[in-house]
Amino acid sequence: MGVFLKLFICMYLFGVICSEEQVPWLACTFIDERVFLNKEGHRETELHPRDALLQFGPAGGPPVNPHTITFLITASRVDLRSYIVGGSPDHLECEIRRYSMRGIQRLWPSKGAMPYDLWFTCTIKHPEDSFTFTGYLRHTPSQPPSSMEDYDSFPPVGDRELITASASMVLHTGSVALKVGLRSQQKLQCQFAVDHKGPKFKVGWRAQIKGDWVELYSHDSHSGVTRGSGVSQKGLLSTGDATLSIPFVKISSEGKYVCSVSVGQLDASLDLALHVFEPPSVSLNVGPELALQAGAEQKVVCEAEGYYPLDVEMEWYQEPPGEPAGYRAGAPLPTKLNNVLLSSHRHNREGTFTLSAFFYYRAALLDTGRRFTCRVMHRSLRTPVRIGFTLLVHEPTSWRFYLAVGSTLVIFLIFIFRMLRYLYTARQESRKSKPY
Repeated sequence: MGVFLKLFICMYLFGVICSEEQVPWLACTFIDERVFLNKEGHRETELHPRDALLQFGPAGGPPVNPHTITFLITASRVDLRSYIVGGSPDHLECEIRRYSMRGIQRLWPSKGAMPYDLWFTCTIKHPEDSFTFTGYLRHTPSQPPSSMEDYDSFPPVGDRELITASASMVLHTGSVALKVGLRSQQKLQCQFAVDHKGPKFKVGWRAQIKGDWVELYSHDSHSGVTRGSGVSQKGLLSTGDATLSIPFVKISSEGKYVCSVSVGQLDASLDLALHVFEPPSVSLNVGPELALQAGAEQKVVCEAEGYYPLDVEMEWYQEPPGEPAGYRAGAPLPTKLNNVLLSSHRHNREGTFTLSAFFYYRAALLDTGRRFTCRVMHRSLRTPVRIGFTLLVHEPTSWRFYLAVGSTLVIFLIFIFRMLRYLYTARQESRKSKPY
């Protein structure tokens, strides 16, 4: 983009755009192209990015910047500005391309259309992927061509040319990349609008799952034939809402989805990606406190269960005895354990994975109060999951203690036995002394 255009945008944005309810213009890149025959006689296309403005206003209005190419979009039943929601206009991605009818000379069914109309596409994207739409722009030249030109031979566009056009069709979605969880209900948004009533159209959905294409839905308004499911027939016929519903997301739902719409000689499509992200459930095989005798050995296991996709990071850390759980300023940093072993990834029935990170610990008295923490990181998590335990180590009990306890127990049992025998004998003597 030229320096002059950038400066002009910065000066104009605050004074005009911020005061308008709708965007009056956008800076765009016009991807011009030239088709030619190479030395081997095959067609090749050269692409030439050029600075341009997409301006909204009445026909005959002056260009905002007369020093660049301007596409002046006049009012029609398709208002492209209504699809621009949120975000600063100078951060939006705007790209204009030529659209070839491939030799089809079919009159577009709206007022003022001519068989020799020129067509362009305008794609506008939000930088944070909150919306994407493509508008199909129709421009009627002031003079018809003198002869039928090759459909790949586009008339040149001057550096300061003003091209007046109207939006004849738009295809819109909220997001082209969705990150969803298992067992959720999702909607893949796809909506279209045209500039005339009662258009005949074809709508289709297909998906590429693990390399194979699957036809999900199709509808032909001319024949009335519908195949598949997932799209509301009422919304499709009344408002052009071709949104596809997925009632229960599975691992097999992940893939590339394509929404295609054909109206007359215009063929439009949207590519959407559905990514499944399921966070792990993290647990330990010990409680918050682990009590051991000095010299005893314990296997400590941290398990991350039910995550997707495959990659996961699992690490064990230890903190010195006496340090409280968590981190505080000036405290020693946790030390990563190097003797940690990882199990192999276990494949669960629903397609998720499970992994264990474990180590063997031999208790020592000087480690009492030491805290061990398992840290798990996965793409589905914004922050790592941390779960840990505090170690309590006791001195081992000597053989003298066991001997004393055993001796005391034997003496107690002998005493109980003799007391019971004494009571039994006394009772027998008492019965003999009673007269009949």
